[in-house]
Amino acid sequence: MYTLIQSISLRRLLLEQGVALGFSILIAELFYKFHSFTLECVAFLATWYLLDLGIQSLAKWLRPAQQNLTKF
Repeated sequence: MYTLIQSISLRRLLLEQGVALGFSILIAELFYKFHSFTLECVAFLATWYLLDLGIQSLAKWLRPAQQNLTKF
């Protein structure tokens, strides 16, 4: 976590991770009732990872199209 916070700016951290973190917390609160802190924590982190992976993949897929438009 320390490395994540130190490696990118606060603005970028909030923009890129804030959405994934927020939805992960919401999903964990609504659906994860394992009666074990450890299991719920691991499930929350896995959810955050998967949501962030999806967001980053979508951003990469959309980014080249936006960059090509600015070249003209």
